[in-house]
Amino acid sequence: MARSIRKSTIADLDSIMLLIDCGKQIMRDNGNMEQWNDGYPDRKTILTDVANGNSYLILDDEEPIATFAFIKGPDPSYLKIYDGQWSNEEPYYVVHRIASKAGKHHVFKDLMDFCFSIATHIRIDTHPDNTIMQHVILRYGFTYCGIIHLLRGGKRLAYLK
Repeated sequence: MARSIRKSTIADLDSIMLLIDCGKQIMRDNGNMEQWNDGYPDRKTILTDVANGNSYLILDDEEPIATFAFIKGPDPSYLKIYDGQWSNEEPYYVVHRIASKAGKHHVFKDLMDFCFSIATHIRIDTHPDNTIMQHVILRYGFTYCGIIHLLRGGKRLAYLK
């Protein structure tokens, strides 16, 4: 199976929203009942990502299996960190809104390998109940730095590599 990553277009919006729904279901199936339960990320958020050139799809033989946003920092939610600190203040990118179909393996590794081919410093955060994401973030070699608070509300565990 040939896996590839490309920027999303407006024509991909329905596929992205289906992947977001898949991601939400994976979270619920694994006990994460709080993250993305308020209609987020909505079509407007994804359209903004696409318009800004920050939305990506991971494809298996041209079939969309995952989506993510890759955005050049600084990220306003990351300006203040609590119960820890960033290990450096180098320019960074942020990965947000990762979602995939169930049963697709190595998605996080593939997307992070892609992102690190573009950037040397990446920050990422996740909900305290998202144990799957915490596991893959640490397994990829990120360092836990502390807690951030999203501008739209919500506490998140923050990491840097």
